[in-house]
Amino acid sequence: MKRIVLWCLSTLSVLVLLFGYHTSTSSVLATKSPTAIVSSSTSSHSAASTNSKSTGSGTSTQAAKTSTVTGAVAQTQWGPVQVRLTLQGSSITKVEVLQYPSGNGTDSQINSYALPILVQETMNQQSSKIDMVSGATVTSTGYVQSLQSALDQVSA
Repeated sequence: MKRIVLWCLSTLSVLVLLFGYHTSTSSVLATKSPTAIVSSSTSSHSAASTNSKSTGSGTSTQAAKTSTVTGAVAQTQWGPVQVRLTLQGSSITKVEVLQYPSGNGTDSQINSYALPILVQETMNQQSSKIDMVSGATVTSTGYVQSLQSALDQVSA
């Protein structure tokens, strides 16, 4: 009799926990497109090259041309991800994350950790062949898709 009561209580507890769990997809905010910009980073070698361009005319005095490209919006199950790159010649000098999932506190917490890592990896690798961030696989996948889209625009 004691086992039956324990079994019933544990089953009931599991059901309450299961149906009481709210995911970020149940939030209205998860379907909206946030437009916040995550801070960009520059590496030490690219910072020196960006300081050598003239700021008056907006053009570079060197042969390397500065351009900005925006990747396509990558739709993920947690929300959209979009990346903008600033390039000097073929070198990535700045990465901005224009959109990223931020429908709830968990999304914000994960992305505040993962996005700076993804940005730094992009700056280090200078390509879309970067490592995923553990615990932020969905955002990492969307980031790489948008990053590759931006790089495709540069090479076209």
